[in-house]
This record gives sequence, structure tokens and C-alpha cells, in this order.
Amino acid sequence: MAVNNPYQAYQQNSVTTASPGELTLMLYNGCLKFIKQARTAMDQKQIEAKNTSLLKAQRIIQELMVTLNMEAEVSKNMMALYEYMNRRLMEANLGNDSSILDEVEGYVTEFRDTWKQVIQMNRQAQFKEGGTA
Repeated sequence: MAVNNPYQAYQQNSVTTASPGELTLMLYNGCLKFIKQARTAMDQKQIEAKNTSLLKAQRIIQELMVTLNMEAEVSKNMMALYEYMNRRLMEANLGNDSSILDEVEGYVTEFRDTWKQVIQMNRQAQFKEGGTA
């Protein structure tokens, strides 16, 4: 598949060369982007655009749910939180409620920031062990 747009080529390459941790970070960032787009569309009474953005955010949450290792105790807690966020996004969509978007955005931002710290700590540990950073 040839990609003529250099930005699309870069974006495709960044996804195909990213580590699993970096891919998770990309998912969190994408979810935040779609929640913000949904809020803007909601404010501008663009129902179809709001719905599309919230469905994309929900798909990202669902993808995060699928990637959990359910043998780990923390994953069971994360699953419950992801299910809650997914349900809240549906409620925001149906009720046109931007305060719910604020709530979910807060959770996703927290998860993203924590995940970013985990990636940085892993890189520092690899560097100290003589690996590549």
C-alpha cells in the first residue's frame, strides 16, 4: 500500500514500530482527542459528529479492555473502570451531557499520565541495566 502523504507515512510507521507500551499510550491519547472532538461537536449542536467521536472513543476503551491480562489482579480493577467509562460515554452521547465527558476525560488523562510514567521508568531501568533506551 503506497502512502503519498508524508504525514500519513510517518503516522503509519510510528504505529508499526511502537512498543506495546507506546501503543497503549497512543490509545489513551486518541481517546482524549475524540472526547474533546465530541465536546466541541456537542457545544456546536453537531449531533452526528458528536456521535461519531464518542463511538471512536468507546472503541478505543473497548480495545484497551481486550488487551488486559486478566490473570493480573490490577487488570480486573482496570476492566471494571473501563466498563464504567464505556457506559458513561454512552450516557453522555444519549443525554448530550458534557459533564460526563469531563468525568471520563479525567480518568483517561490519569491513566495516560500514569502509563507515561511507567514507560519512562522502564526506559530508565533498561538504560541502567546497559540496555538501549
